[in-house]
Amino acid sequence: MILLTRSEEIVLLAIWKLKDNAYGVTIREQVSKDTGHEWSFGAIYKPLKKLVHKAYVEKASSEPYAERGGRSKYLYSLTLAGEKALKEIRKIYKAVWTEECKLSFD
Repeated sequence: MILLTRSEEIVLLAIWKLKDNAYGVTIREQVSKDTGHEWSFGAIYKPLKKLVHKAYVEKASSEPYAERGGRSKYLYSLTLAGEKALKEIRKIYKAVWTEECKLSFD
């Protein structure tokens, strides 16, 4: 069974949504948009580091950008293991949040 922390799951989903444009700034923007809360870069990079270590995400350096003074960006992409982790965590949530679970959040 694959379990992700909530932060890892949210960051992983942001990378999936961003496709080929997933780097620190865009991931942070996507996560903030999705959650409705501003995330610090530290809150983004800590789960990113764990996701790379778990091989759910690959990190690669881009070509240098002239507007960045010739510096590269680190781009992140979902691996097959990352896709599997997202599918499995969704399956777990569906099983946990069943019809029998009648909670009132009012």
